[in-house]
Amino acid sequence: MQDLNRLLALVAVAETGSISAAAARLGYTPPALSQQMAKLEREARMPLLVRHRRGARLTAAGELLVQRTREIDEILRTAELELMQFQDMSGGHLRIGSFTTGGIHLLPPVLAELRGRHPGIAISMQEFEPPEGYDPLVEGEIDLLLTHSYLHGHQHPVPAGLCSETLLDEELVLVAEAGHPLMSDDSPLHWSELAGVALISGRPGLANREALEALFSSRSMAPPLVAFETSNYSVACALASSGVGAACVPRMAADASPAPISTRRFASPALHRTVSLLWRSSDNTPLLRTARRMLQKAFAQAPGDHRPVPDPVPPGPPSEGLHRRPDTPVGSERGS
Repeated sequence: MQDLNRLLALVAVAETGSISAAAARLGYTPPALSQQMAKLEREARMPLLVRHRRGARLTAAGELLVQRTREIDEILRTAELELMQFQDMSGGHLRIGSFTTGGIHLLPPVLAELRGRHPGIAISMQEFEPPEGYDPLVEGEIDLLLTHSYLHGHQHPVPAGLCSETLLDEELVLVAEAGHPLMSDDSPLHWSELAGVALISGRPGLANREALEALFSSRSMAPPLVAFETSNYSVACALASSGVGAACVPRMAADASPAPISTRRFASPALHRTVSLLWRSSDNTPLLRTARRMLQKAFAQAPGDHRPVPDPVPPGPPSEGLHRRPDTPVGSERGS
């Protein structure tokens, strides 16, 4: 019988494309994770990975094992969630902080299910656009924080005493009205084509604006021409639909836009945002555990073009194995 933690590590290798990238995600050194993969192959009695100069790819047996591991992991997550309905959580109060699109597209069904199973609990929510939200969580004003960071953007340190769990990695796309000149072609858009184009973005200092400016700078382009500022992606889509500009928005927001828009993917380097859930390491009540499991499941089933990411595991010697979804505190070095 293969060890589940090693199987989940194999999934990470499959999703990242290399031992080193998977090790970085899981908090292990590449040699330690390589030893775990070798042990898994001995247990399976056949090769599961083919190493090559740029990383590793799965063999047919490895692909089958990854598929079955994902199915097993989903069953276990569901079982954990179902078992928690037997715990007494009457009279509890759950205070959640979330960014806008998370509050619009993902939290409502989770909170409705939570209230349906445990009608005695009180739930409140506040909006925090990244990098806001860390201080209220540290100071006990909220219990959970749903936040995000952008590839190419500034990575704000996670304060000590908090646990952090990556939920998904989501692609951003360009949205505009159907007649916009950039929408005449459906091939991936090169960033240089946005030079001088009127854009809709967040105000200076917000994560999405920082990421866009950093990406333009990395391509030796002049700063983006931002014609309209809004922190709400639904508003950005509506403005783009009216023809006043184009916007870079997460796939989730584009797919859910009630305004008629056209979308176009970006050529490499793609712009992504990573969505994370944070909580205080000292808080581990049944209510918080239940809410976290529900959020995990909701993100795993979220529509759109995104890549669910396994939870991080703490470093340790290979002989200890890989531990599944620990609630471990994260220091400030985690977000640097």
